[in-house]
Amino acid sequence: MTKTAVVCGAGGFIGGHIVNRLKNEGYWVRGVDLKENEYGNMQADEFIIGDLCNAAVAEKATAGMHEIYQLAADMGGAGYIFTGDNDAAVMHNSALCNLNVLHGAYLAGAKKIFYSSSACIYPEYNQLDPDNPNCTEDSAYPAAPDSEYGWEKLFSERLYLSYSRNYNMQVRIARFHNIFGPQGTWKGGKEKAPAAMCRKVCEADNNSYIEVWGDGKQTRSFLYIDECIEAVRRLMESDFTGPVNIGSEEMISINDFAKMVIDISGKNISIKNIKGPTGVRGRKSDNKMIKEKLGWQPSMPLRKGMEKTYAWIKEQSSIYQRPAVNV
Repeated sequence: MTKTAVVCGAGGFIGGHIVNRLKNEGYWVRGVDLKENEYGNMQADEFIIGDLCNAAVAEKATAGMHEIYQLAADMGGAGYIFTGDNDAAVMHNSALCNLNVLHGAYLAGAKKIFYSSSACIYPEYNQLDPDNPNCTEDSAYPAAPDSEYGWEKLFSERLYLSYSRNYNMQVRIARFHNIFGPQGTWKGGKEKAPAAMCRKVCEADNNSYIEVWGDGKQTRSFLYIDECIEAVRRLMESDFTGPVNIGSEEMISINDFAKMVIDISGKNISIKNIKGPTGVRGRKSDNKMIKEKLGWQPSMPLRKGMEKTYAWIKEQSSIYQRPAVNV
């Protein structure tokens, strides 16, 4: 019997890649989102254009599915999440998506459901030192996320675990740490740091500068998309519920990250640090649990993934800026 799966948020970056991976494994796949994938990176057998904030859409999306991958959320980069201007929409829309998709999966009798949580759930007080952040899975409590986005993710983790306890649902929860790569949003204000950095460098002239928010001493780890998808599939095939970190342990300051992208570009560009939203001072994935529970951890060097990402964004940038030709 052919295995079936629905990917909620299939119009997005990670969702599109998950659809393709499942198709390559022989699944029949349904995608659902407010929009189709921006870059055509989605091979679903069926695609539903719909808002998962609507319970009827969520029930239609999950009907008849063996596996549910719930990635739909109201999200974006630091400029969207950390200003506070979008907090109500982020919490309302994302919470409704999770309530509806999870209950739809329960009604459908789905065998397994995956929920994509975030490293943003970790307490701000454990991430004040840029050189020594603490993001072990058990450090989530006492809770003190640095954004409403993080609070909603933490609430939803507990929601999924409650359904697991009360209804015997097979739930899998992962906390993503800054996933990046080709076919992701790279302009418009909702792009994440790796894509934004690539775009800035692509668009900058030689002997000019790019702007970097904050003092640039804040640290992060970034995980290439292929390794994220591999981790998700391994988690779904395992007996481990989670939550578990899916991220890299290779930590880098934002200024050094910018310098890496500049070096990849071959341009002569300087860095100008400006005021802007930065999030916590330090964050990187702690991979002890994923090694213990899945016998695996990500291994791709950051630079290798950034070389692939820069090449893709450079190509997209040139297409975007190319003048129209009248024929």
